[in-house]
Amino acid sequence: MHLKKFLEYISLEKNYSSHTVLAYRNDLNAFLNFSLNQYNISSLDKIEYDVIRSWVISLIDLGVSNRSINRKLSTLRSFYNFLVKTSSIKTSPMKEHKPLKVDKKIHVPFSEQEVFSLLNSDLFLNNFIGVLEKTLIYTLYFTGARRSEIVDLNFNSVDLKEGILKVLGKRNKERLIPIHRILKKQLELYIVNRNSINQSPKIKFFFCFENGKKISPGFVYKTVNSYFKYVTSKSKKSPHMLRHSFATHMLDQGADLNAVKGLLGHSSVAATQNYTHTSMKSIKSIYSKNHPRGKTK
Repeated sequence: MHLKKFLEYISLEKNYSSHTVLAYRNDLNAFLNFSLNQYNISSLDKIEYDVIRSWVISLIDLGVSNRSINRKLSTLRSFYNFLVKTSSIKTSPMKEHKPLKVDKKIHVPFSEQEVFSLLNSDLFLNNFIGVLEKTLIYTLYFTGARRSEIVDLNFNSVDLKEGILKVLGKRNKERLIPIHRILKKQLELYIVNRNSINQSPKIKFFFCFENGKKISPGFVYKTVNSYFKYVTSKSKKSPHMLRHSFATHMLDQGADLNAVKGLLGHSSVAATQNYTHTSMKSIKSIYSKNHPRGKTK
């Protein structure tokens, strides 16, 4: 009963996405199964921290990363905070828990040269699928949108006349992203090809296959990964790296941090600051050129 009410709460009141709700459900069910099998406890509101600590140890023994374990424990923390809030329990068993230490991952984004060497290449096929794949990469890079936002993008959310892209982000928060003139030309080409294949008004999603079926997150990942292997030796080649590259290149060109925060749909500046470390080269260059004592040997 508590689990059902919690999932309804994060779905209806907190407006979490269906993917997030599913992840929370899976985490809580996995913990409940562990509690039942190992301690014969069938109700999550009867749990004490010793059980949670034992679950953590079992996950470590299974080879689950500290980062993944922390995510699962974050789910537990949210759940028990909800139980406290609704007076179902007095104190959260997660109250004294401290997250496991994790190594901070630093992924180097694609350089501008790498991005444009791909976009200006002849690697893309001269047919509908080639135009679709190229437009996907253009859109990811020129908007900084998340993969899920691109997959779920509605056709009527792309306003070429006003030059605005309307995306629905996390927790169903809507934001507007300007359409760059270079991106606009590619979007126009895609729309011409899309309309020549299928003009059915029932197809509401902007990006779709020739049969009108909506593209999948896996297709977007495969597209980015398969093309960027030709222009970069970087190990991480994913849609998120294009989002990372968008933010880094904007900051390198002097964009305001808060402006980039708004374009990315981040809830706090702290999230956007994760991208600033890769702009240090640009900062050092500006410093050495403009500070009277800033010349470096």
